[in-house]
Amino acid sequence: MRFAELVAELDELDPDEKLQWLVEFADELPGLSAGKMSEPFPDSCLIRECQTPVHVWVAVDDGKIHLEADVPQKSPTVRGLVALIVCGLEGASVSEGLALPEDMVAHLGLANVLGMTRQQGFRGFMSRIKRELSKSIH
Repeated sequence: MRFAELVAELDELDPDEKLQWLVEFADELPGLSAGKMSEPFPDSCLIRECQTPVHVWVAVDDGKIHLEADVPQKSPTVRGLVALIVCGLEGASVSEGLALPEDMVAHLGLANVLGMTRQQGFRGFMSRIKRELSKSIH
């Protein structure tokens, strides 16, 4: 699972380096598919807990996770957090996605470097993904 590799990279960094890593990793967020770009984003994809407008689409195909997300370029830290999850979970199994820790902020060692607003938004983002993945197994 690519997620474990990305977390291992982060674990080796001190707090300031983690923020810099996220800002740089923001460029890894894949662009949206043509179908998503051609239509207005549905309200159901908006992560309301995020101050930055973050939209996420969660799909499961043959038991494998596929995520697409849109985060403004002007929010590189948030974009990096989203890219970490989108890139890390691409092609993972639903059970791998559901097994992620509830408090990803602490798991990633970001509790002391992210403000409360970003932490709350990231928790909302993770909750949405897990909620959508749970629906796919019922």
